[in-house]
Amino acid sequence: MVKFSHLLCLILIALAIVEGSARKANKEHEDEDHDDHHDHEGEPNGEEGDHHRHEEDKSSKEEVGIYELKTEKMHAKFTNWGATIISLYLPDRNGKMEDVVLGFDSIEDYKNDTAYFGATVGRVANRIGGAQFTLDGVQYKIVPNDGKNTLHGGPRGYGDVIWTVKKHRDYGKDPYITFAYDSFDGEEGFPGKLSVKTTFRLHTKHNSMAVKMTARAGKKATPVNLAQHAYWNLGGHNSGDILSHKIQILGSNITPVDNELIPTGEIKSVKGTPFDFLEPRAIGSQINQLPKAYDINYALDVDKSKDTKKHTLNKVVVLEDPKSGRKMELSTNQPGLQFYTSGMLKDVKGKRGVIYNKYAALCLETQGYPDSVNHKNFPSQILNPKEKYEHIMEFKFSTTNSS
Repeated sequence: MVKFSHLLCLILIALAIVEGSARKANKEHEDEDHDDHHDHEGEPNGEEGDHHRHEEDKSSKEEVGIYELKTEKMHAKFTNWGATIISLYLPDRNGKMEDVVLGFDSIEDYKNDTAYFGATVGRVANRIGGAQFTLDGVQYKIVPNDGKNTLHGGPRGYGDVIWTVKKHRDYGKDPYITFAYDSFDGEEGFPGKLSVKTTFRLHTKHNSMAVKMTARAGKKATPVNLAQHAYWNLGGHNSGDILSHKIQILGSNITPVDNELIPTGEIKSVKGTPFDFLEPRAIGSQINQLPKAYDINYALDVDKSKDTKKHTLNKVVVLEDPKSGRKMELSTNQPGLQFYTSGMLKDVKGKRGVIYNKYAALCLETQGYPDSVNHKNFPSQILNPKEKYEHIMEFKFSTTNSS
């Protein structure tokens, strides 16, 4: 009888221990979910060290795949080839869903793409004149791929490599995906190692998509300027040109370029020029006054009183398609915006056989100023060891009444 009582006591103690462990685990899980619900608006947090429901740790996988994010009002697809957005479906004023970004049907098409459809580009987006720069007294000659200049990081920039999928939550509240890439010292001629992450998140409450690009340097200083290269057509990727889209760009100045699209170093007012979109107007209203349409960096009218380290964003673009009623507002913490109206597209076979030509879409690439490494009067893009680069974009979507 004594032995039986002793055995029963041991069993009860064991059950109490198991129950206590279960309660602790549940509490930790609830705390993690609670933290996730307090992400900053417009900032896709959660990619460094947290865990959520419906997530997987993908860090060991490096196959190229397609990944989906869904909310009630929008859904998107991405690939880890170039940390690329493939599609984004949004409703028009009548609730009809259309894909509003240009792209391809297959991964192989993205691998052969020369237009950077939807890609995360770097190490330094846009152009570097003469494919060279000097940093800390050392001249670096990087790999040219745009005549004698370097464009979007070189012939094998970040848009042309396989990224690792670190985290992916495809549905539920604020679904997101995080891609990561470790760039080696000397890649395309750039100095130092660089660890890069890009997170795309769909915000359920605000009907928005946030993009967060971060980077940490290794033991060497290096220039960093990441950009998201989506091609937007709010009428739908197959709806024709974007010349009737109305746009407002909150940038009072541009950085003029030479005939190779390299900045001259000047910063000039848009007043009285076709580049003035301080008040909304149709993209095509003055485009014929320009020899090569729009492909220019705007020096944005950022609120310098705001602390960008606290992720405070400035609204910089309002875009509207009068035909469909779709509207997009873009906010960022970056000083520049490349406005490109796809003037170089010609007979590109895209999704479902659609042929993309000149003016089929527009790019809104928030960024540091192009060729900043060769212009001391431009905001610096140099990232020193132990520093963190952070580039945030938020696209808010809505619809307007009939035009």
